[in-house]
Amino acid sequence: MDTLKSMVRTVLQEYAGEAANGYVALTVNPDETLFTLTAIGTAKGQRFVNTAVVVSIESNLIIIERDQTDKAVVDALLQAGVAREQIICAYAGEVPPILT
Repeated sequence: MDTLKSMVRTVLQEYAGEAANGYVALTVNPDETLFTLTAIGTAKGQRFVNTAVVVSIESNLIIIERDQTDKAVVDALLQAGVAREQIICAYAGEVPPILT
């Protein structure tokens, strides 16, 4: 699972950084099983905050709960070498197996 954690972190770091009207921050919980990308900025004089990506790792599976990016996270993970069988796109209706 450490390899999956590392791959997810590496892929999501590519999305983080400066954006058109603000920045995108990558946050990770202490055990590296929950990752978020949050955009913070200003548009039309108003401050905004949007958590665009939520990814969790459970039982050797990557579960993408939310993805509002221009380049789908699933595609970036596949390009990084993650097997499609290890990725669940919950935001698109894919149902993760019952995990215990």
